[in-house]
Amino acid sequence: MRPLTVPDAENVILALQDEIRRTDESRYDHRLHGLLLVAQGMTAPQVGRLLGDSTRSVQYWVRQFDEEGLAGLAEGVHPGRPRRLTEAQLKTIETVLRQRPEDVGLSGNLWDGKTLSAFLEQRFSVDLGVRQCQRLFRQLGFRMRKPRPHLASGDPIAQAAHKKNSRR
Repeated sequence: MRPLTVPDAENVILALQDEIRRTDESRYDHRLHGLLLVAQGMTAPQVGRLLGDSTRSVQYWVRQFDEEGLAGLAEGVHPGRPRRLTEAQLKTIETVLRQRPEDVGLSGNLWDGKTLSAFLEQRFSVDLGVRQCQRLFRQLGFRMRKPRPHLASGDPIAQAAHKKNSRR
């Protein structure tokens, strides 16, 4: 029997690994397969090479399974970094943004990322970058728009008299 081959196997392997990492369910199934191979007598380094994972990951899956059963293979919660601003501080910021910066002791007429960053440092001792402050505007429902200057409107009679092809 002729061996099966997959054209462009290197790229296919990368695409399949991306697909496995795409959802929690597929990662859970992937860990189940790894645990099954270990249960069938393969070593952690062999399973890691076969599945494209590190030996340490396979060892972690086995330990989690020993401690918690199948629930240990489920995808855990990844809460991320805690917020720097509390809900009360966000409400205060929302109230302050409805005022002018001058009203809270800052220079300038309009709120922008730099001004909000300075306010947060002054009031709450929280150091947020300008870009993060711009995101905060959007999260709170504010739009960063500067008013357009109003130009003086011209005299239509004088303009008509000045035109090259105007009727006199």
